[in-house]
Amino acid sequence: MTSDSGGEIKPIATPSTEVKGNLQVRFKSEEERLILILPAETETPSSAATWSDLWLQLKQRLNGGDRFWQPNTTVHLAAADRLLDGRQLQAIADALAEAQLQLKRVYTSRRQTAVAAATAGYCVEQLAPISALNQTSTSTHQPLAEPLYLQMTIRSGVEIRHAGTVVVLGDLNPGGIVVSDGDILVWGRLRGIAHAGASGNSKCLIMALQMEPTQLRIADFVARAPTNPPTQFYPEVAYVTPEGIRITKAADFSKSQFLSQS
Repeated sequence: MTSDSGGEIKPIATPSTEVKGNLQVRFKSEEERLILILPAETETPSSAATWSDLWLQLKQRLNGGDRFWQPNTTVHLAAADRLLDGRQLQAIADALAEAQLQLKRVYTSRRQTAVAAATAGYCVEQLAPISALNQTSTSTHQPLAEPLYLQMTIRSGVEIRHAGTVVVLGDLNPGGIVVSDGDILVWGRLRGIAHAGASGNSKCLIMALQMEPTQLRIADFVARAPTNPPTQFYPEVAYVTPEGIRITKAADFSKSQFLSQS
């Protein structure tokens, strides 16, 4: 501190250490759930972008005296473009559980974070990157995101949403949901709900080694599984025809596609 000629003590001007609200970890109440919002990596100074900084802020929010939530409230994590691995997601879930909060869904624009969250059993919605959201598009159809590859079984209660094609190397169980703006490929048994072309593209496909869906959707077309399941299964493809969604053997579909292009 310095003293002027009148003897009054004044503090030396120092850079502000206060971080803007949108650059901090924060909670937002929405209906009957909480949104845990992490600051976007592209908008955060590198000095405040480390995992330890985010973790400290989260613990401060959870341990603060300004709690406004009820016990057992569902939490949706808005991770933006943060790269989070399975251990970090588990740490967040454990910290929330200590405060009687339940992590259920993860929103992210990072494919690695989406894979980690899905593998951990959380519902996932992979959003378009921030840079893409800020661009002015001259066309009505946005380009699809890169494919999302999941090596796992999607269990009941888990919902995966992605702005591109989704490839599941495993099963889609009853009660599990995959929603994709592109195609959906299940390298296993498809027994849950699959919605391809969710943004309105009726040319998208749904493929599975064993097709036993609870429901299939392509764009605005809807189909349910037949009442009597087949006695023998083959890899099959679901696609839209003028009569609605049709399912055919993958081998036959490949031949028809080849003939139509020759």
